Amino acid sequence: MAAGVYVLVLVVMMLMEESLVFFPSREAYGSWKRPGVEEVEFRAADGTQLYGWYLPHPRPRALLLFASGNAGNITHRAERFDALRDQFKLTLFAFDYRGYGRSEGQPNEAGILLDARAARRWLADRAGVAERDIVLMGESLGGGVMVDLAARDGARGLILENTFTSLPDVAAYHYPWLPVRLVMRNRLDSLGKIGLYHGPLLQCHGDADQIIPFAIGRKLFDAANQPKRFVHLPGHDHNDELPQAYLEALDKFVGDLP
Repeated sequence: MAAGVYVLVLVVMMLMEESLVFFPSREAYGSWKRPGVEEVEFRAADGTQLYGWYLPHPRPRALLLFASGNAGNITHRAERFDALRDQFKLTLFAFDYRGYGRSEGQPNEAGILLDARAARRWLADRAGVAERDIVLMGESLGGGVMVDLAARDGARGLILENTFTSLPDVAAYHYPWLPVRLVMRNRLDSLGKIGLYHGPLLQCHGDADQIIPFAIGRKLFDAANQPKRFVHLPGHDHNDELPQAYLEALDKFVGDLP
């Protein structure tokens, strides 16, 4: 009886995998239209129509592509984007993965990686630069997306906030009684990819993170090449506001980019 229940739970979770990994919202937090923000529609390589925000700075220190975490949509991060543009003097492009916000489709690993590639291509074309001259920044799930881009094609810089070695590693932490490493389809194996990236890396992680444990983030950092810097955030949980010490490190990282 117990074995049957276990198998049933495993099958149900396998069928529901995307809904357990991705938490998209279609509703705007505030408004889609904001001063100083250009709404952008573009397409992924498979034809999926996507939506993003372009925030230009008149004298940018760098071009930044931002990949969000697994919940909400870009409107939930509006104040963060304003700060990246205004305080850090960055020209920023943020996009919603398929199934999020105003982007079509349903999210999965292959799809969101296509979305990020299309977003980087749009920003490079708009700015008239090579794709590898763009700084890549990802929070949580978005970190896995940005590691994939940086490892395959390079980047001017890579910024990872509270991210992971792989999705199965995170799932195994939350569901240690299930063989998630064997059965998960969505993997985002950042640990296996990050050694292919050879540019500057800034990574932060909180030691009170209840979603992605600190040790997982640190393991990813240890596998990365130099030059790199890790910012330990004492007492910081996954969705806490980022502290001043990290913001100062971020400002220095941008200023020191080659």
